[in-house]
Amino acid sequence: MLKCNVSAASRVGCIRDNNEDMILVGDKFIRDDSLMESLEVDSTKRFIWALADGMGGHNSGEVASSDVLHNLQFFFSDIPVGLQVENFNETIYEWLMSMNNILDAKGRVDPTLRDMGTTLVVFALYENNFYWMNCGDSRLYRFRNGKLEQLTTDHSLSNLLGEGGHSNVITNCVGGGCDTSFIDIVQCTSEVKIGDVFLLCSDGLSDMVSDSTIEQLLCDGADASALCDEAENAGGLDNVSAMLITVGL
Repeated sequence: MLKCNVSAASRVGCIRDNNEDMILVGDKFIRDDSLMESLEVDSTKRFIWALADGMGGHNSGEVASSDVLHNLQFFFSDIPVGLQVENFNETIYEWLMSMNNILDAKGRVDPTLRDMGTTLVVFALYENNFYWMNCGDSRLYRFRNGKLEQLTTDHSLSNLLGEGGHSNVITNCVGGGCDTSFIDIVQCTSEVKIGDVFLLCSDGLSDMVSDSTIEQLLCDGADASALCDEAENAGGLDNVSAMLITVGL
């Protein structure tokens, strides 16, 4: 059994009217709420942690992030047993293409949902193997021995151009009218150690709080709610969501 502690929080922030972020922990969905729990997960089976940051006019970003996480939760629970790494990757990619079609079809039926989309970052356990996945600019970090390291690469214009600052213009997402969606998938089992803390967050955190400040907050024992507090104290210009997964404690 894998033991882990999970802390998660998702908030509207200080400026926006609605929260287009959502967090998934197993079969629990979190928006405008927080969660703190200890888990015992059968490592020979499967478990998923994910975060989505929706985008689009009106409430369509809110719909996109919810649709993607609900669909992913069902899909992941139904993946066949015994898949090798390459087959697992192919299965996830097929899901991404299917999800793009679902969001596109909704937009054709309802114009208010046209071109809605969402980022997606995932940390998952499937039959004794850990995977992380990323589509967009939501991030996965690992905090180990007092040091914070970003594991995912932002799919953003600033990263594409090699610029230092973060751009709100993303170059990849689920849906959003993107015809060339892709998802980074990394099998990271050998990189997961007892005591590691994995942080999944939307850009509402990473844009408002520097990596060095996040690192110091984690050194001081901050939970996900405290990270969101820091983003709101810095102005809270966007929805802010964060999830911390502490392995083996």
